[in-house]
Amino acid sequence: MNLFTEIRATVLQALAALETAGTLPAGLDLGNVTVEPPRDPAHGDMATNAAMVLAKPAGLKPRDIADALAAELTRDARIDSAEVAGPGFLNLRLTAGVWQDVLRAALEQGADFGRSKIGQGRRVNVEYVSANPTGPLHVGHTRGAVFGDALASLLDFTGHDVTREYYINDGGAQVDVLARSVYLRYLEAHGQDVAFPDGTYPGDYLIEVGEALKAKVGDAYVGQPEATWLTEVREYATQAMMDLIRADLKALGVEMDHFYSEKSLYGTGRIEAALQELDAKGLIYQGVLEPPKGKKPEDWEPREQTLFKSTDHGDDVDRPVKKSDGAWTYFAPDIAYHYDKISRGFDALIDVFGADHGGYVKRMKAAVSALSDGRVPLDVKLTQLVKLYKDGQPFKMSKRAGTFVTLRDVVDLVGPDVTRFVMLTRKNDAPLDFDFDKVQEQSKDNPVFYVQYAHARVCSVLRKAVEAGIPVDDATLAGANLELIGHEAELTLARKIAEWPRLVEIAGRTNEPHRVAFYLFELSSDLHALWNRGHDVPELRFLQEGDDATSQAKIALARSAAVVISAGLGILGVTPAQEMR
Repeated sequence: MNLFTEIRATVLQALAALETAGTLPAGLDLGNVTVEPPRDPAHGDMATNAAMVLAKPAGLKPRDIADALAAELTRDARIDSAEVAGPGFLNLRLTAGVWQDVLRAALEQGADFGRSKIGQGRRVNVEYVSANPTGPLHVGHTRGAVFGDALASLLDFTGHDVTREYYINDGGAQVDVLARSVYLRYLEAHGQDVAFPDGTYPGDYLIEVGEALKAKVGDAYVGQPEATWLTEVREYATQAMMDLIRADLKALGVEMDHFYSEKSLYGTGRIEAALQELDAKGLIYQGVLEPPKGKKPEDWEPREQTLFKSTDHGDDVDRPVKKSDGAWTYFAPDIAYHYDKISRGFDALIDVFGADHGGYVKRMKAAVSALSDGRVPLDVKLTQLVKLYKDGQPFKMSKRAGTFVTLRDVVDLVGPDVTRFVMLTRKNDAPLDFDFDKVQEQSKDNPVFYVQYAHARVCSVLRKAVEAGIPVDDATLAGANLELIGHEAELTLARKIAEWPRLVEIAGRTNEPHRVAFYLFELSSDLHALWNRGHDVPELRFLQEGDDATSQAKIALARSAAVVISAGLGILGVTPAQEMR
């Protein structure tokens, strides 16, 4: 039940009636007509810009259209009043029965309240995390994992067919470095003193891997040349790191549908096939690129390379796909990987990258556009850096990783629910400060606590009602006399609950799950405000002693808010609190 969509349909019907009556000219484009919450709640429940956007094409004054539209809209039983404001905005006030219907819908639909079909079953691939399999996930990966997972859940909630995917970067030189680093730990497990050259991975997380390798092969690789053990150790180490990464993701509540290996693209003809597809479109050629940014570094020299004409699809410069020595560039397998996604029949692709990959966005979009002939859109979401603080100081290093804070460090300190919610309290492309002390405070300044406390408060009311012998199952509450709800503080909460389906659709269309976190904080604020008003105004308390009917009506309001909070937290991957400790 998207009340805003329903009222917009009513506005469009009223405009059609005005066209029929000759008040408005026929054939007006109504696509830009909106119905939204007013900026100032004092102005009404909803506002429409219809008169403003139609005045010029209709050749009429905005207020004239607004006056006529207001008269037409008040014929609808749900609209209590329609008031013209300013140059021609129209503010609508709805009858109390509308809010009662919203609460009933929330109670009857439960977790499905607000669920949308705007996705129409379109198949969407969301690729996120995709960290190099060379060590545990760090805090930057944590933000990308949370954002990508919440986005996938949001898209599922809005009717998309979603695949969560992790691209294993196991085809580059970094996995050889990993193998050499594990080999050093393997020698160490045999009692040898080892030194880690620059560029290797000295983190303690590889100690267990080296010991496990010793247990598996004994001393077979000791003293052997690299050519003897590199391939086998690389496979073993990569698998060990992926097991570690999977365990880290599970601790965060993230489960992938599909892991895709970059290595599977090499030697299988897949890279060649993708580039042949581009070549057939006239987008591959031999050429020499200009010096970077128009400057000529001292070591730069012009070299002929195989280039992708990405400028034909919106990129700033053409991009090399094969080096002058015949080796693939990093971009080539990425093209092949996205070609594979397109070939699997996805209707849309979403990549979640770290902020350091911002320069990669245009070339990747160009490749997908070229390979799909513009049919498959690619949305690239960048996640900005996370700054960690503890005890008022920057929190910089994990003892286990040696050089960075790991995902598991964060989860072990505050738990997966806090980690996930906090990571979504800022838009993905905005920097985020994560203060371990503040995120555990029990105050309004801590959004995690504030939202969870709202849900827990409703649960406590339900428990007390049951103890008092008042039936409060959702079916009973949906049938309660909701006309007993009428105070402005109560209606404020009901109006915010009514915004949930609209918010879900906006967040789903824009691929912005942070909007859900923001909304939940606002909804919780309205619930807490109503709760606190009850201290001074007894008739606002959810439990009215000796009056079961009124208690059920007021609890229906609170329970409806809890239904939405639970659904929203579900999208974010956070478990709703039943009580606060």
